[in-house]
Amino acid sequence: MQQDRRFVRPRKQLVELLKEKGIEDQRVLNAIGKIPRHKLIDTALHSKAYNDTALPIGMGQTISQPFTVAAQTELLAIEPGDKILEIGTGSGYQCMVLCELGAEVYSVERHKDLYHRAKEALREFGYTAMLKVGDGTLGWSTYAPYDGIVVTAGAPVVPDDLVQQLDIGGRLVIPVGDDEKQMMLRITRVSENEYEREELSDFKFVPLIGEKGWGEG
Repeated sequence: MQQDRRFVRPRKQLVELLKEKGIEDQRVLNAIGKIPRHKLIDTALHSKAYNDTALPIGMGQTISQPFTVAAQTELLAIEPGDKILEIGTGSGYQCMVLCELGAEVYSVERHKDLYHRAKEALREFGYTAMLKVGDGTLGWSTYAPYDGIVVTAGAPVVPDDLVQQLDIGGRLVIPVGDDEKQMMLRITRVSENEYEREELSDFKFVPLIGEKGWGEG
């Protein structure tokens, strides 16, 4: 992947900022430091590409704030070869971070246009992931169970389908709350019928739309 020299320093500064904000997993920081986030947004926004902020990508969606991507990825505690399901492909940014950590990634996006753009970006940058268009609140049962599931939009409740698609020891990282703010949850499947639930920091996400999420309206 050829580096654009204009963005080398901003990307390094972003990594340092994420460290200051509490991201400790060096593998996650290395991934953030490698991925060309500016290529996933409109050229008019390139000057903001490595700011720690969410940016619009069309269709009312955003490319997530880098700290949010890093924090969710760190909570997944990914090991190389882990099977990870992402709900909300969006720009493909989070998907690329997961791939950089050696995960086998499956990702669901409800917007067909974003699906095609993300698929092309992943191909261009040399990442391999399985993508599909569909209702992410239902997960992707074909390839279950998963070692980790990450939801990149705010849900009103934890969708049952996602919990059921976790492997034993698997972790679901999902923001749950109202349309103003959400609490980041990590749910670990301890056994067939036992789960541990951790409540972490507050975040702000676009809404998770679907049968087990918010309605279209």
